[in-house]
Amino acid sequence: MPTDRIELRGLRLLGTHGVLAEERSRPQPFEIDLDLSVDMAAAGRSDDLGDTVDYASVVGAVAGVVAGRRSFLLLEALADAIAGEVLTDPRVGSVTVVVRKLQPPLPADIGTVGVRLTRTRGPLDR
Repeated sequence: MPTDRIELRGLRLLGTHGVLAEERSRPQPFEIDLDLSVDMAAAGRSDDLGDTVDYASVVGAVAGVVAGRRSFLLLEALADAIAGEVLTDPRVGSVTVVVRKLQPPLPADIGTVGVRLTRTRGPLDR
């Protein structure tokens, strides 16, 4: 498993996810952090985008999950779907996904709520 890591921080996207009907009826802001385990040795030597994971493509894929037509009840399910999408690139050995809801509908003064999960490519996934 590579120890090199691509980090994406503070990706803000609108989506319609949550347990409450009001959360699924209008877009609300989410913030996403990603850590991708990627072998970057070839890219370090070549200075060629083709030798690494293009993080612009990753951002587009994640935006497609968060802002897509499917609505998730749980942040856990949203984070798992994001991880699955990122892992479709065979160069990504594992991914850690953090999803934060920036305006949680709670009767308390709280900044954010969120989840963090890590998914690793299995030996048969390569």
